[in-house]
Amino acid sequence: MTKAKKNRSMVQRRLIPSYIFLIFWSFISVFPLFWMITAATNTTVDVARGKVWFGTYAIENFKHLLAAQPLWRSMGNSFLYSVAQTLLCLFICSLAGFGFELYADKAKDRLFAFLLLAMMIPGVATMIPLFTMISKMGMLNSVWGFILPQVATPFMIMMFRNNSRNFPPAIMEAARIDGQTEAGIFFKQYMPIMKSTYAAAAVITFMNAWNAYLWPKVVMTDNQAQTMPMLIANLAAGYTIDYGVLMMGVLFCSIPTMVVFFVLQKQFAEGITGSVK
Repeated sequence: MTKAKKNRSMVQRRLIPSYIFLIFWSFISVFPLFWMITAATNTTVDVARGKVWFGTYAIENFKHLLAAQPLWRSMGNSFLYSVAQTLLCLFICSLAGFGFELYADKAKDRLFAFLLLAMMIPGVATMIPLFTMISKMGMLNSVWGFILPQVATPFMIMMFRNNSRNFPPAIMEAARIDGQTEAGIFFKQYMPIMKSTYAAAAVITFMNAWNAYLWPKVVMTDNQAQTMPMLIANLAAGYTIDYGVLMMGVLFCSIPTMVVFFVLQKQFAEGITGSVK
C-alpha cells in the first residue's frame, strides 16, 4: 500500500465518528416527518399505541377528512392568500431595499433605523389595532384582510437591502447612459440579477403565509374563508381526536411548503448567503 493510500485510509477512519454523528442527527430530524406520513395511513388506535410503520387505513382517513372538513376549499384559500401575499411582499420589499441601498439620501439611514425599530414590537401588541382597521375598511374574510399587515415586513426589506450591496452600481450608470428609466433599471436589471434573493424571500414569505394561524383566526370569521392551519386546529379541537385523520390533514398541509422549498432550495441557499447572478 502506498503512502498516499495509507493517508487516505487514515483520514477516512478519522471521519467515521463524524459520519455516525451526522447520520444520527439526520435520523432525528427526519423521523417526525416519517412518523407523520405513516400515522396518516393508520387508525387512531394504532397511532396512540405508537405504531411507526405504514398501515392500510390511508383511504379511509382521507374519506373521513373530506367528510369532517372542507379540505379543498381550505387548501384553495391558503394557496390564494399565500401566493398573493408572496407576490406583493416581494415587489414592495424589493423596491424598498433597492431604494434604501442604491440611492443616496441623508435621511434614509434614520428612516431605516426607525423601520428596524418596528421589529422590536410584538405582533400581538398590534393585533387589536390592526383588526379594528381591517374591520372598519370592510376587509374581514377577504384576501386583503389577510395579506395587508404582512406586505412590507422590516425583515424582508433589510434582507433585500443587505443583498443589494452586491448589485454592481456600474450597471445602473450604464443603463442611465443608455436612456433607461429608474423603473426600467429595477425591472430589467435589478430583478434578474437578484433572482436568488427573490427565491429565498419567496420561500420564507410563502411558508410564513401558509403556516399563519393567529392572524387568520382573528380576521377570518367565516368558515368559508378558513385556511389549512385553521382546519388542522378544528380537527384537534374535538372531545375525541381521530389521530389518523388529523395526521392526514397535517400531511396535506405540509405538502405545498415542502414542494416550494425543494424546488427553490438551491436559490434559497444562494439568496440567504447574499449571492447574486
